[in-house]
Amino acid sequence: MASTVTTEPSKDAPASSRPGYGQLLRTRGAWTFLLPGFAARQPFAMLTISIVLLVQHTTGSYGAAGAAAAVTGVSMALFAPYSGRLADRYGQRTVLIPGVLLHTLSGLTLTTLALTDAPLWALFVAAVPTGASVPQVGPMVRARWGAKLQGSPLMTTAAAFESVTDELTFVVGPLLATALCTAVDPAAGLVTEAALTLLGGLLFAAQKSTQPSVAVGHTRVEHASALRIPGVRVLIVTFLGIGSVFGGMQVSLAAFSESIGEPGLNGVLYGTFAAGNMLSGIACGAIAWKVAPQRRLLVGYAALALTASGLWAAHSVLVLAGLGLLVGMCIAPALITGYTLVESLVPAGARTEAFTWLTGAVALGQAAAVTVAGQLEDRFWGGAGFLVPMGGTLLALATLVALRSRLGTRSGSRTVARGVGHRVPVAVD
Repeated sequence: MASTVTTEPSKDAPASSRPGYGQLLRTRGAWTFLLPGFAARQPFAMLTISIVLLVQHTTGSYGAAGAAAAVTGVSMALFAPYSGRLADRYGQRTVLIPGVLLHTLSGLTLTTLALTDAPLWALFVAAVPTGASVPQVGPMVRARWGAKLQGSPLMTTAAAFESVTDELTFVVGPLLATALCTAVDPAAGLVTEAALTLLGGLLFAAQKSTQPSVAVGHTRVEHASALRIPGVRVLIVTFLGIGSVFGGMQVSLAAFSESIGEPGLNGVLYGTFAAGNMLSGIACGAIAWKVAPQRRLLVGYAALALTASGLWAAHSVLVLAGLGLLVGMCIAPALITGYTLVESLVPAGARTEAFTWLTGAVALGQAAAVTVAGQLEDRFWGGAGFLVPMGGTLLALATLVALRSRLGTRSGSRTVARGVGHRVPVAVD
């Protein structure tokens, strides 16, 4: 029989006629997972750029560097949803601890192979477990918000807050990784990423009291995949396009900075792009939206495709920084709205998996983008890699427009899980 939850505001969330960041951050127990969660997700923003800078240094090729980073991204995209499904079924801590340990070990192995001039195929082999074991902390934090704020109007604010947090990491992460790789050692970025993953991941896993409950009992419960929901599949394509922006800009900005003899500008330019994303995310969370999320997604994504289409024509630092800022400002509304739609499209028992599908889609789009952009930068003119964000967003926009009807939310109460007989949800350590 179907189990349902009502749309009553969560008892953990403060009552307010106009939800905002103040109310959100006063949610009971929120800080116990927010602070360690921020530390644990910081390395994610360092991984791709650290691999690109290290492998480019040891091989002299952006194509090889992009390919190695791409293998990591593809591996993460393929394995992340299964990690999310296991977290929904057995608890986040059970999945997170072995993943953190494996990621640290495989990341250090990849670093060692790159420094010892190992063949490219060996780097690819090491990149597979490095990507597969990336801790899915962002989706896990979002799932914790979902458990806390079930049915509350603060869910949109929480989605905006998480997008801001993600973008803050993408401001700090590339700057830190670039500074370490250029001023300390080419391997310093990846080594630091592995160390932060180990420390932050274990601290986050220790917060057992706030992880979502999972259903256990003596009866069989059906765990349907979030991928079976048509709206989730549309959002996956949408997020693939967003990933193409991240990946295309990472490679192309690095190549542009090196071409003008200022490699240190790479982190500044990428940080400007991420800062625009963060600022618009803050604004999105502060607005009491009256426009339906489906329409917001269409308008925001059209703006993203338009601004991304101008990147390839920028030939100066100031113009590129300005365009990057605008592109970043257009990404946050699309990300926030997409994650907000998950709350209304997907049953609570499959949301961590749904979030990891979207995160994995960004990683897959990023992986494809760094590969193609790297080849374009190696084979054609400087800045050719910026064609990738344009192509990726335009294709995703066309898909979104054609399939927008599938983003219709479920009405009434929300089905959480399907099974037979009585079951009691309990927190699993």
